[in-house]
Amino acid sequence: MRLCKPRVVSLIVFTAVIGMFLAVPDLPPARAVLFGSLGIALVAAAAAAVNCLIERKIDAKMARTRARPLPTGLVTPGQTLAFALVLGSIGLLSLYAEVNPLTMWLTLATFLGYAVIYTVILKPLTPQNIVIGGLAGAMPPVLGWSAVTGEVSSDALLLLLIIFAWTPPHFWALALYRKQDYAKAGIPMLPVTHGEHFTCLHVLLYTVILTAVSLMPFISGMSGALYVACALALDGVFLHYAVGLYRDFSPRLAARTFRYSILYLALLFGALLVDHYFRF
Repeated sequence: MRLCKPRVVSLIVFTAVIGMFLAVPDLPPARAVLFGSLGIALVAAAAAAVNCLIERKIDAKMARTRARPLPTGLVTPGQTLAFALVLGSIGLLSLYAEVNPLTMWLTLATFLGYAVIYTVILKPLTPQNIVIGGLAGAMPPVLGWSAVTGEVSSDALLLLLIIFAWTPPHFWALALYRKQDYAKAGIPMLPVTHGEHFTCLHVLLYTVILTAVSLMPFISGMSGALYVACALALDGVFLHYAVGLYRDFSPRLAARTFRYSILYLALLFGALLVDHYFRF
């Protein structure tokens, strides 16, 4: 379970399920929801295990990750690889056989984007790793949408865009209060390469972008007044944190911003779902 990063996977599945419900005017087919959620969860868990495998030496150097199963020797690299292969294979086969081929291929591409392109190539190479690699992390609602409809629409891409814009301020807030860990591990996160003030500025700028993007479902007609009211309230709090970081940085405030960013995404997508069925 610890190899699978269950808290991360739960947020992935949550946004994927929201995508399933938003894809249709009524309730989505139970079969698509059940097997779509299962398949996406298993492949996401496999990607998390592969991430732990690739970064086991880095994890051993960081306080946040040194207690993970691989650095502590609870499991071996071979066991982890076998575990990930089994999970990922079952997940992909479930999606192909019980949902549709498009969702399987999109999920496989998401797996490769996170486990290979982001973890192996981007993360150790550039401080913009989160921005470029954020596309893989933004895919879950698109996967959920395609699981129900068999296609990817412009509304599904709006959901992707929200998570894509949310990812930089979310992860940079984490990197700000874990700066020493990343520096010790040799990972070129933005606070390590460009300093705290520069990173806080970018957290603020991307939060402004996120605010604009979060209003696009209302502008496009995908959502109504209930959603936009919730979005504005949530954006206001996020902007308050981002401005506070820029004006007077502290690791404690960065940690609070990171925790709020998780709540923000959950509540924002929850508001999309409630608005979908109780449109003002």
